[in-house]
Amino acid sequence: MSIFGKIKDAIFGKEAEAKPAPRPAPTRTTPAPAPSGQTQTAPRSPPQSDSVAVVDVENHLDAMPGADRLNWRTSIVDLMKLIGVDSDYESRKALADEMGRQNYTGSPDDNIWLHRRVMNQLAANGGKVPASLRD
Repeated sequence: MSIFGKIKDAIFGKEAEAKPAPRPAPTRTTPAPAPSGQTQTAPRSPPQSDSVAVVDVENHLDAMPGADRLNWRTSIVDLMKLIGVDSDYESRKALADEMGRQNYTGSPDDNIWLHRRVMNQLAANGGKVPASLRD
């Protein structure tokens, strides 16, 4: 599994859990005849949606144990530590490769770029990410 896939699963839940439950087949019922002079209306069912609930990434990460001790909002290393993904140089380099940067060196600028890119990708994959954490 990709590093970003691990990050996404840690925040959004496993892929199987993220998929919506299958919709039941519609059933047709014939309403009982209304007494004369009265009309009968069918009860309304709540609308069903095929979409998965949006995950508020900031609130979800803030609620994780240890979030108060880590600077996950700006540090890719702390973000990866918080969600239990290996944050060593090789893992960050592999993540940068996934995100489109082949010349990752681990510099502060590279790490800032990588953190922003991960937040952008979380937003692109259905997460609610504040603009302050994205580009």
